[in-house]
Amino acid sequence: MDKVKRLLNSDLRARVEVLEKEIQESRQLNMRLAELVDVVTELLVPLAERDEEGARQLLARYRNEVDSTMAGDRVGRDSSQ
Repeated sequence: MDKVKRLLNSDLRARVEVLEKEIQESRQLNMRLAELVDVVTELLVPLAERDEEGARQLLARYRNEVDSTMAGDRVGRDSSQ
């Protein structure tokens, strides 16, 4: 009986670890989505005011942030393998 309990316990621990990783990934995706919504909102104001230069600057800033984030993500994935 103890063997069964230990087996179930280890299976549960493994499943919890998987779920925790999935939750963390979901949190990161939600943060990314929130950032994107913020950028779109910020972009709509200059466009509504016909401020093309302001829109260009905002897009450039966002692209730089995305590029640096993506580079960091690649480094994190490469080092974990």
